[in-house]
Amino acid sequence: MGLWRSGRRRCGEGRGRFGLSLSLHIIAHGKIGQSPEADLVDRYIERAQWPVKITELAEGGGKIPPLPPRTKVVALDETGQQFSSVSLARQLQTWRDGGATEIRFLIGGADGLSDEERAGADMLLAFGKVTWPHKMARAMLAEQLWRASSILANHPYHREG
Repeated sequence: MGLWRSGRRRCGEGRGRFGLSLSLHIIAHGKIGQSPEADLVDRYIERAQWPVKITELAEGGGKIPPLPPRTKVVALDETGQQFSSVSLARQLQTWRDGGATEIRFLIGGADGLSDEERAGADMLLAFGKVTWPHKMARAMLAEQLWRASSILANHPYHREG
């Protein structure tokens, strides 16, 4: 199931150096349903400066949609790299300005991501060394995407230090 949830965007925002529009795509194993976490995801996605698509796959598998050209893939995994919010925002900006048109974020289910999904990622991202439930990881990712867009727009939401 794929749902487009687009955030509010002023003209020209979300466009890279080459005038290409950037979209974000969260692909998550497991259903979030009606829950407080789903409310948080919706709240932050609505604020993001980029259009966001959410695809939910079956807990034990499901087929990931084909990769469009110029897509970067980020797999959420506890063994991944830990970024500050500003560093993550700058990485998204670098990919956007380099011509990426979509950035995909993969979130595993109860058993995490497959070796194939991790190996196919351009980057492994961790929200700390601990394991998070997929619903919480989705809510934290949505907040970080809103935070990254606010950092790049010089919005006062993010306070460093």
